[in-house]
Amino acid sequence: MNPTTPQSGRPTSSPRKVLVVAAHPEPRSLNGALTEFAVERLRAAGHHVRVSDLYAMKWKATVDGDDFPEHVADHRLRVMAESQRATLTKRLAPEIAAEQEKVLWANAVVLQFPMWWFSAPAILKGWIDRVFTAGFAYGPEVPPPYSEGALAGRRALLSVTAGARETAFSDRGIHGRLAELLFPLQHGLFWFAGLAPLEPFAVFGSNDVSPERFEAAKEEYGRRLDGLFTDEPVAFRALGGGDYDREMRLLPGVEAPGTSGIDIHVRSGA
Repeated sequence: MNPTTPQSGRPTSSPRKVLVVAAHPEPRSLNGALTEFAVERLRAAGHHVRVSDLYAMKWKATVDGDDFPEHVADHRLRVMAESQRATLTKRLAPEIAAEQEKVLWANAVVLQFPMWWFSAPAILKGWIDRVFTAGFAYGPEVPPPYSEGALAGRRALLSVTAGARETAFSDRGIHGRLAELLFPLQHGLFWFAGLAPLEPFAVFGSNDVSPERFEAAKEEYGRRLDGLFTDEPVAFRALGGGDYDREMRLLPGVEAPGTSGIDIHVRSGA
């Protein structure tokens, strides 16, 4: 196989670098299989891939003073100030610095996780909390959020499994729209920090996936991975693009008539 051609036979752009962050305790799970598939697919397309398997790494999920080795134990821990100081002086805990290096190395970040209680598993939230420090992903020392951002020029993709059926996550579904549940990650993490998020990939009814459904899921996921660097990202509005006032509120009438909720933060017609 040509190293720059994915299994689908679709030509790809020049090789890029992708970080895959996996968050499931069982390697033989659906999430484990999707992680393995993604790594193989991306490498077959010629991309360079690194994996952070958080459970295998026994990643510590909680932010505390140990994250900042120069913090004086009996002094009050001001997390934002301390994380910014440790980030800018390169005095973070080694495991955090290593993950930040991976993010900076990558042209795209893929998060693979099961939806637990309508959110990401605690270990993945802890990876975000500890790695996306002030001075690295946000704060006065880096470019402003919701536009160029600290990590601009990178793409991001969420790959999620959910036990409920797809209709439960629809516009009238009891769980709410998937876009609403993932908004904190898509908009509040990725877009805030400057990464361009793609539409999420999801496998619903994940507690009982037949071999046939798994093959179909791989086919669809493969197409999404093939388009990691070519598909259009979600067209979130830029903070500095003239759509928001000085209080970070969307100006009246900017959104299309009838638009409401989180959808007002996506450019009309996109």
